[in-house]
Amino acid sequence: MKFNNILVILNPENEKQYSLARAVRLVKEQKSEFPVNITVFLPVYDLSYEMSALLSSEEREEMHRTVVEQRQKDVQPYLDKYTDPMIIFHSRVVWSSNESEAIVAEIENNHYDLVIKYTKEEESLTSLFITPMDWQLLRKCPTPLLMVRDGDWKHQRRILVAVNVSSGDKEYHDIFNQELVSLSMDLADQLGRGNVHLVSAYPPTPMNMAIDLPEFHSSEYINGVRGQYLINMKALRQRFGISEDHTHVYEGFPEEVIPQVAEEIEAELVILGTVGRTGLSAALLGNTAEHVISKLKCNLLAIKPTKKA
Repeated sequence: MKFNNILVILNPENEKQYSLARAVRLVKEQKSEFPVNITVFLPVYDLSYEMSALLSSEEREEMHRTVVEQRQKDVQPYLDKYTDPMIIFHSRVVWSSNESEAIVAEIENNHYDLVIKYTKEEESLTSLFITPMDWQLLRKCPTPLLMVRDGDWKHQRRILVAVNVSSGDKEYHDIFNQELVSLSMDLADQLGRGNVHLVSAYPPTPMNMAIDLPEFHSSEYINGVRGQYLINMKALRQRFGISEDHTHVYEGFPEEVIPQVAEEIEAELVILGTVGRTGLSAALLGNTAEHVISKLKCNLLAIKPTKKA
């Protein structure tokens, strides 16, 4: 899989645009036969322009245009820095009070195949710091979303793919797992990242079962669950020719297991499936995903499933 139409979200707070630098490097590493489109996108908004009762709607719109045009000029030096015959640069600056909605609308209107956004690094833990806008994008972005930190790719070039090999809703999980691993293998092959690892976490023994059921044998239960996960993981890895020592199945919660394995193998990229939902299910999903992502110490590629659950 090659990315041919990339959207880069600029960060006005940073002098260095890490997301743009990563997009340019990605294009060079995938060695495309034809020029790749990179669009840099910047939503701008100033509440003071909306608060003045002295301005007419026409005057307010003119001020919006002036600000947008100025920021458009400010963006150009970033593009000039990366001039390359294999990259066609575009820039889009829009006036919007809701960054995530503006970004999602841009994605849906122009059919990008990858979105790249800079994500802050939590200084105390050197882990990802996900903003509310990031969370909205993770839930709503219909295309692969690459969240990058302000570092360089690690030399180990390892990709960790989080898969669900439980037996529940097996057909759906099998299809989505194959999507995730297929994309990872393509990415690894084209970018020279041959070290693809798979990780899955199986749930620990429910405490209430151990307390309420005296005849319940937790060791037998855990061994049975682990055994089924190992069988399903073996089938997945064999399908893609991934070696056994590159698969990791551990007891625990995903928010603990995935970051732990990523750190142990020194992964440069974690690929994680996300599901866009609303209401209570989104809150519950976001709670688990938030704990996984916020503990990562590497870049993240979030993928939506083609088939909905």
